[in-house]
Amino acid sequence: MLTVPPVDVVLLRWPLEHDRRNELHRAGQPLLLLVENGTAPPVAASELEDWIRVPAQEADLQARVEGLRARASRGAAAPELDLDGVLRLDGGWVALPPVEARLTGALLGRFGAVVSRDSLAKAGWPDGAPGRNALDVHMLRLRRRVAPLALAIRTVRSRGYLLERLPTPDDART
Repeated sequence: MLTVPPVDVVLLRWPLEHDRRNELHRAGQPLLLLVENGTAPPVAASELEDWIRVPAQEADLQARVEGLRARASRGAAAPELDLDGVLRLDGGWVALPPVEARLTGALLGRFGAVVSRDSLAKAGWPDGAPGRNALDVHMLRLRRRVAPLALAIRTVRSRGYLLERLPTPDDART
């Protein structure tokens, strides 16, 4: 069995190390931003970036680092959503209705990480959030639409939703 060395994840203080973040992002370095309390977190620049508010529990910090390592070691392309609401991945594509395209955009902004229900509601309905059931119905439809692209939307209880790639048979061999 092939063993892959662990990927280094750089921890940066946000917003103090803003310039360094840009430099490391351009280099493709996985980053975990340590967001100071009272500071708004940035929008993730890629699937190789995540953030956590400090102070944070060690287990939460380690989980974020491991998630970034897993995403970086896959080296797979991230899904892309165009302005017409077409989601593309690995040569496949699916057309999304406007609300689901906005929800997908929010999920892609933190690909592989949890997006809160509130954030999704604001993204899906910028003029005012609908009832709880409307979000659930659209997430169910979106799950079905992205499945042919080998993507899955996971529910993270009491937190939100997470969009991730499904493992391929090639992943099991490495």
